[in-house]
Amino acid sequence: MVRRIVTSIDSDGASTFVGDGSSPWCAKFESIPGFDVTMLWATEGGNAADSNFSDKGPWPTSWIPGPGGSRLLVVTFPPDSVMLSEQFDGMAAHREQMEKVPGLAETFEAESPGMHTTRTLDYGVVLTGRITLELDNGKTKELEANDVVIQRGTRHAWRNPSAAPATVLFVLLGSASSS
Repeated sequence: MVRRIVTSIDSDGASTFVGDGSSPWCAKFESIPGFDVTMLWATEGGNAADSNFSDKGPWPTSWIPGPGGSRLLVVTFPPDSVMLSEQFDGMAAHREQMEKVPGLAETFEAESPGMHTTRTLDYGVVLTGRITLELDNGKTKELEANDVVIQRGTRHAWRNPSAAPATVLFVLLGSASSS
């Protein structure tokens, strides 16, 4: 669990704490054991104090921001061996992703598992573990804790060939174009 502390400005114009705890938007996957996605904050444009995000109400309609919007996500990737096991049900995983991470799930390519492209500028910070970023034509980079990736609308997949989970913090900034 990630502790999320939220600040705001009160009616007197002073800074104040308005939240301290876990995010209500946590997707733990039964069909992909160890795969967890938490949305910590989201904006749809506007200024920082008026972020158009509420901790109450329905599940987010998209985990990908539109132009001018943002998403703050923490993703824990299980080892690839989870998806390679005989018990793995790819169709169940797809259905669960469509339900729990709408907007993001639709970007995944059926013919190239894990590969996807979003119209976002992404900042990724590896918090724990080791993970591989795969781009077109099988180009890869190994990443470990404290490594940072700036991803500019590129087609990619995250692979975890290790035996341990890897956790990455992502800031997604929506844009009108893919680069």
